[in-house]
Amino acid sequence: MFDGNQFYNLHLKQFPLDFTATITGLYYLVICADGKISEKELVLGKKMIKAEGLDQNKFQVTLETFKLKNQTDLYEDCLGGLKKLDQQKQIRCISWMCVIANSDGFMDKEEWVLIYKIYSTELSLSLDDIMKTQRELNKILHGKEFLSFGVKL
Repeated sequence: MFDGNQFYNLHLKQFPLDFTATITGLYYLVICADGKISEKELVLGKKMIKAEGLDQNKFQVTLETFKLKNQTDLYEDCLGGLKKLDQQKQIRCISWMCVIANSDGFMDKEEWVLIYKIYSTELSLSLDDIMKTQRELNKILHGKEFLSFGVKL
């Protein structure tokens, strides 16, 4: 039987993470950041898969594999994957992290620290661009502007 560690070692460790693996890893990091995975975060993950046109099976297998991985190593892998993406996809990934972190009504401090470290410290992305994309994602998900960094717009 082929297990998650074998999948990771054969497919993800040997190659830089692609967009699907990167966004899956970032999703997992943000839902685990505060130590509580909420039902709303899980529901939003399913909506993200659909909105991004991701292969649900690949997402699930990758997610299960990442559950076996050390969080620090996963962070480093995701950061490497992000750095391989163009800036628009980087912004989109970070925006998804924000939308998911806000799914339960607010962004926990640990979620914010993770997101800030990636977008500001590691990638030097524009907060305005992230918030604009976050609003676009919320329009896709909810048909209106919703929450942006915990502030109702």
